[in-house]
Amino acid sequence: MSARPRSPSPRRGEGRGEGVTSFHTRAEVKLPPHGSGLRIGLLGGSFNPPHEAHVAVSRLAMRRLGLDRVWWLVTPGNPLKDTRALAPLAERMAAALQVAAHPRIDVTDLEAAIGTRFTAETIAWLTHRLPAVRFVWIMGADNLAQFHLWQNWRDIAAAVPIAVVDRFGASYAATASPAAQALASARIRERDARSLPDRKPPAWVYLHGLKSPLSSTAIRATAS
Repeated sequence: MSARPRSPSPRRGEGRGEGVTSFHTRAEVKLPPHGSGLRIGLLGGSFNPPHEAHVAVSRLAMRRLGLDRVWWLVTPGNPLKDTRALAPLAERMAAALQVAAHPRIDVTDLEAAIGTRFTAETIAWLTHRLPAVRFVWIMGADNLAQFHLWQNWRDIAAAVPIAVVDRFGASYAATASPAAQALASARIRERDARSLPDRKPPAWVYLHGLKSPLSSTAIRATAS
């Protein structure tokens, strides 16, 4: 296990686009609770709507990774998804605050506040602004299956450790995905998961133990 050095400036991107070359540093951006050395998980998504599986993922990550807090990054819109059925950000924020109801889960519209559209941009902003915080990106196995389609996904893997939480029916597609194969040498054993926040990226772990079939897509389909 090694300490994670932080770069004072963002890396240029790979894949589609130019990457992040500048930062929003407006004083009015309000960040959730944080501090030097804290282990903070980042769970991004549309939260359209938020549900108990989001809470279960957060609690699992806190327990297995030894996280101090989890931030729910409620995005203005997922570039890989159809946003026509997307509820207004204010509504999703309010719903997320109600569903989270946990003293160590923080709900934030940070991406809208700083003007980032892609996860790579958001992570670059955070690691630049808060270099002493030990961030971990949290994603479901279904997201790992398409991670290679994300803007500058290699930059994400190079910037922060990643925790992948098993999802119902997604295990094989996730572990056989192009990104999982490309990052195979950076995968750590699940029994070593608690060391993940302290590891130098790229580093990732696959966490079993949560097989909730809940999804925002299924909830919207049931409600319509």
